[in-house]
Amino acid sequence: MAAKAGMIIQRVVLNSRPGKNGVPVAENFRLEQSTIPDTVQEGQVRVRTLYLSVDPYMRCRMNEDTGSDYLLPWQLSEVADGGGIGVVEESKHHNFAKGDIVTSFNWPWQTVAILDGSLLQKVVPELVNGRLSYFLGAAGLTGLTALLGIREKGHVTVGANQTMVVSGAAGACGSLAGQIGRLEGCSRVVGIAGTDEKCSILVSEMGFDAAINYKTGNVAQQLRELCPGGVDVYFDNVGGDISDTVISQMNQNSHIILCGQISQYNKDVPYPPPLPPGTEKIQKERNITRERFLVLNYMDKQEASILQLCQWIQEGKLKVRETVVEGLANIGVLSSP
Repeated sequence: MAAKAGMIIQRVVLNSRPGKNGVPVAENFRLEQSTIPDTVQEGQVRVRTLYLSVDPYMRCRMNEDTGSDYLLPWQLSEVADGGGIGVVEESKHHNFAKGDIVTSFNWPWQTVAILDGSLLQKVVPELVNGRLSYFLGAAGLTGLTALLGIREKGHVTVGANQTMVVSGAAGACGSLAGQIGRLEGCSRVVGIAGTDEKCSILVSEMGFDAAINYKTGNVAQQLRELCPGGVDVYFDNVGGDISDTVISQMNQNSHIILCGQISQYNKDVPYPPPLPPGTEKIQKERNITRERFLVLNYMDKQEASILQLCQWIQEGKLKVRETVVEGLANIGVLSSP
């Protein structure tokens, strides 16, 4: 007797690696048909995927060695995974019922999946005014990274007249970090981004005091003009030359929130990348903290932090912009520059 075929699904697998020093392209991924069992086992949940998150850290997962002890590499011809959100279609786990909206950090890039219920968390759509994708961004890992980074490594104090600079400021994390810096007590927030349009959005929509286009402006000169009292907190998303320039204008006993180093991700360098000798000298002389920050180390603060983010979103204090692309077939395009 022939075995039952199972349910046909679509999934995205890693087709090839870009190489440690290579730039990812859409062809590094492959869309294919596969099947999942018709039956759900005890403790499992069948979910239909609604949203998947494509994030900068995934570049590291495209390498055979991620360079990190907490990130596992994607395997060739195996399904990719990351942050995801979906709806329960069938459940044999006591925590979940059909129709529940659930999320996970390890969601496979496929249309329907059978997952271990212990990997899932239920979410409440009303907390984000029904914008479910926010649970992968502003009210998810991205928002947590911005909020906990500022609270744990920024040492922001209400009334201390601190100036914060954010690089990669128009990105998902950077745009939230600038707003949260203000909400937490910074008196001045300056962003660095790559187009005039992005800079305009940061000031007109996101409440930044000013923004610098690093591609057309003299970053060092503009920082001196826009941060006359120096820089107290630097939310670093990019590393490289821009960070060296910001660090050179940081104050005594100031703080770097080491969130990401996107300018270095296509290069074979350790994380965090070492600073050039001149910049390292400034850092040491001025007692500037620059500690690796990993949001997963603060999971005990996750629930309260997400509720805070949701409250700010509901109150209109946290503005959110997203790039949403329809269709699993287009996810590889998002993953390349």
